[in-house]
Amino acid sequence: MVTGAGRGIGLAAATALHEAGAQVTLVARSSQEIEHAAAQLGALAQAHALDVSDLEAVHRFFIERPAFDILLNNAGTNRPKPMWEATEFDFDVVLDLNVKSAYFVAQACARRMIAEGIMGSLIHMSSQMGHVAGPNRSLYCASKWAVEGMSKAFALDLAPHGIRSNTIAPTFIETPLTKPMFEDQKFKADVLAKIKLGRIGTTDDVVGAIVFLASDSSSLITGTSIVVDGGWTAD
Repeated sequence: MVTGAGRGIGLAAATALHEAGAQVTLVARSSQEIEHAAAQLGALAQAHALDVSDLEAVHRFFIERPAFDILLNNAGTNRPKPMWEATEFDFDVVLDLNVKSAYFVAQACARRMIAEGIMGSLIHMSSQMGHVAGPNRSLYCASKWAVEGMSKAFALDLAPHGIRSNTIAPTFIETPLTKPMFEDQKFKADVLAKIKLGRIGTTDDVVGAIVFLASDSSSLITGTSIVVDGGWTAD
């Protein structure tokens, strides 16, 4: 199951997992994009419209179908602004989706896995901003540092059930959401100055780590983070 699968990293991840042989369920609030994507992927892919911030709907979603053995907790949002400009509404929007929804999606998924004796992998989309800080990112950093701690604690709780929990922490990745940001040449230059490999990331840079954590090749890896940042956090 891939949340936020309509575009960007989520769609690229669903495609890569499908190409690796997984039966993929693409989830997003709007059905249009994911239904088109699932149709393009073929018989081993299906789409399901689900607002992961609706916790009752999340509960029903997992009750009504067999357990998944892989979850990519990818749905997320950001509201970049200086901390003195952030409102309570901004806080709730970012933290509710990035942390609260991610927590309860993982919980519902893990409950079904435990009930059915399924050993598998929970993968949470974090960020380099879950390891360092950045200007105008106080809300996003708060949410992603929370995701990092949450995933580690999940790993301890779930290890006796053979369920792993890890994060992937990318740098700035060019997606439909972030592409307009890079039209600001000063912002782009500042980002490139911190990415030691000298380029903005692409979704292809991230999906390899996702497939790895979904596979048996990572069967002894839990409670950690794969940082895909071109060297940003190495300083």
